[in-house]
Amino acid sequence: MLRPFRRRGFLKSATFAFTAAAFSRASYGRIFGANERVRVGAIGVGGRGAGDLDAVSSEQIVALCDVDSERLGAAAGRHPQAKTYADYRQLLEQTDLEALVVATPDHHHAPATVRALRRGLHVYCEKPLTHTVEETRLIAALTREKNVATQMGTQNHEHPGYLRLVELLQAGAIGDVTEVHVITDRPGKWWPQGQARPTEAPAVPGSLNWDLWLGPAAERAYHPAYVPFRWRGWWDFGCGAVGDMAIHLADPAFWALRLGGRVKVTSTGPAPSPWSAPAWMQTKFEFGQRGDLGPCVLYWYEGETTPKPEIAAELPMNGSLFVGSKGRIAIAHDGFPKLLPVEQFANFQAPAPSLPDSPGHHRQWLDACRSGSRTGSAFSYAAPFTEIVLLGNVAYRAGQTIEFDQETGRILNAPAAEKYLSKEYRRGWEITG
Repeated sequence: MLRPFRRRGFLKSATFAFTAAAFSRASYGRIFGANERVRVGAIGVGGRGAGDLDAVSSEQIVALCDVDSERLGAAAGRHPQAKTYADYRQLLEQTDLEALVVATPDHHHAPATVRALRRGLHVYCEKPLTHTVEETRLIAALTREKNVATQMGTQNHEHPGYLRLVELLQAGAIGDVTEVHVITDRPGKWWPQGQARPTEAPAVPGSLNWDLWLGPAAERAYHPAYVPFRWRGWWDFGCGAVGDMAIHLADPAFWALRLGGRVKVTSTGPAPSPWSAPAWMQTKFEFGQRGDLGPCVLYWYEGETTPKPEIAAELPMNGSLFVGSKGRIAIAHDGFPKLLPVEQFANFQAPAPSLPDSPGHHRQWLDACRSGSRTGSAFSYAAPFTEIVLLGNVAYRAGQTIEFDQETGRILNAPAAEKYLSKEYRRGWEITG
């Protein structure tokens, strides 16, 4: 019942643009009146999805989907005019849709987003944008083709602390940045990883459609080790801690330092499991010259692993530390940049703000749906960013350093590792013909 997704030619030909796509109103079809609302559908309306739905509730909510009937019923009670579905493939046949919010587990992100893009819908998709590297490249290609308003759900991209941080880095406040250190205390504190696959088969909760929850993943028995939320730690459903928190925490580094191109990736951790992401992992991303920017190394720490003491002393938990030729900058998630050493920057004058204040991550996307204005985490940015982040898992699972060429989408030194760039899809959930 499984059919492999092997598109080597596609990987070779799909190249990435590192600047946000330029949208135009003419490309968007319907011209919105001053008081018209966007017709939005939502896939996944509990947990993070409930927050996303609330954030777009100023619009006309016309469709709701969730595999849990209780969560779906609660959302339908708040939006009684919306049609309801358990299967988003049916939702995507609804003809009056204009925009879609995707807030599912990671393994559903691409199947839902690809279908929506092919319909020409505007899409807001939670992070990480995809479950695999190959999916990022398909979504990037479709985004260029369809030219619609897109946004990956990295809400902190619009946080004023991150905006000020990017301005400082781009202004050269700490000189040439050669190292970035990024750390999270997830997993363990938030969900387990490094687990054996469950062998029990307890009864499926009455409100849950387990087959639809599995969707593109291989069939297996229900177990509460997977649902809810703990799915993040299982390879078939999530991307582990790097797919969850690196997308937030490493965002300003990729943005300000234009990280990308050819990259060497080394990941260490416990012996790899075929089922579960590791209890801890440390990853080294080595980037070469990028235009006028010199080589830079980004270090990622998750779980119980820790950096060397001098870095740990300045690196906020769930935050980043930038090391430059003239100083350092530390920032915590939801925080503001701190220039180090403090005494050196006591009289420092920050550059005048150059990045516009954000109306909010969701509002920015909705404005783009109407007018073609820019979004900070457009898929043209989010796809290559997600691709690089997910290479941390590829290197870990392959058990060796990989050298990846982002232009061609190929691993240059380890052909056997390429199997981790893609995956198989259960029949009926394929994303390419």
